[in-house]
This record gives sequence, C-alpha cells and structure tokens, in this order.
Amino acid sequence: MKLKSLFAALCISVGFASSALAVPTTYTNIGTQNPILYTFVATSAGDVMAYFAGSTAGYTNTLSLLVNGVDTGIFGLNNHTSNYGDLLNFGAVNAGDNLVFRLNVLNNGDTWYSQKSSNSDGVNHVYSNSYGGDAFVPAAVYVAFEDLRNGGDFNYNDENFVFTNVSNVSNDVPLPATPLLLGLGMGILALVAKRRKQV
Repeated sequence: MKLKSLFAALCISVGFASSALAVPTTYTNIGTQNPILYTFVATSAGDVMAYFAGSTAGYTNTLSLLVNGVDTGIFGLNNHTSNYGDLLNFGAVNAGDNLVFRLNVLNNGDTWYSQKSSNSDGVNHVYSNSYGGDAFVPAAVYVAFEDLRNGGDFNYNDENFVFTNVSNVSNDVPLPATPLLLGLGMGILALVAKRRKQV
C-alpha cells in the first residue's frame, strides 16, 4: 500500500513539473535554412512584451525592436544573463503596426532581423510558431533566432523569445508537391464525371 501511495505522489509531482515548464516546438529541419518568411504585426493597441525562452549560443546577444521601421531604442534579454521567463517591455504600439525583431550580436557587431530582406547576408535568421504557454511564459508567438552569419548550423536555437500582442503571418513558400496534388485531384474529378455520363 505504501509503494502505491509513493508511486501516485511521484506521478503527481512529475505531472506538475512538466505542466509548469512547457517547451515551444522547435525547428526540426536542422541544417537547412527555414524557407518560411514571416511578417509580424501588433495584434492590438498596447504593449509588446518579450519573454526570454532560452539560448544555446556561444556569442552574446541582445534583442531590440523596430516598429514601422523605427528603432524603439529599447534592448535587452542578454542570452548569458537572462533566465527563462525574464520579461522586456518594448512599450506601446497600435493595432496593425509592423514589427521587426532584431538580434544584436555583441561579439562582432552583426545584427539579424526577423525580416529576411533586412539581413546583410540575405539569409532567413528566424523560425516562428505559436506557443501554448506555461507557468512562466504566456501563450503567444514564439520566435527563435540563428545568430551566425550565413545561418550557421540552421538550428534556429541560438536565442529564443515569446512575444505577446503580436500576430505572426507566415508567407509560406509553396511546396513542390502542390501542383502535382492539384493535378491529381483534377484528374480524379474528370474520371468521376466521365463515369457518371456512362451510367
């Protein structure tokens, strides 16, 4: 009986720990540049908040923000001194404002933007998706950076953030299979129509 109670207590404590600290879905196609481009916009009038969500980078980085092309002058969340869930308030924005996140690499002066066209190396330095939230970071938009010139190892795990009051619009690159699937669907419809005429 004691063993059963101990097992139940262990299950409850493990369940609590796993729900207290969830992990955002990370980039899975490591070694290959993320083909998806993103446009970030303010969801509503109010503050844009950035939460530190982790880092594996050797370089020292900070985060800053451009709103409608204008630098807010606010930067922070150093990847070597920040803890998971640390918060940086970028201040007030208006609904629909264009937001470009910038990673500042302090070791060599490089800056990488969430907008690929702004990057001097022409590489997409971000991966993004939605995040369900946990006890320390709210449900919001997850953005992960690659901090090395030309994308480094393309693991998009050098510095990671979660942003509130932000919408992520992905500009997906069409998959090569899309025309093939469309053609296959049209062929099946034609075959069905032909059989109906014969009956």
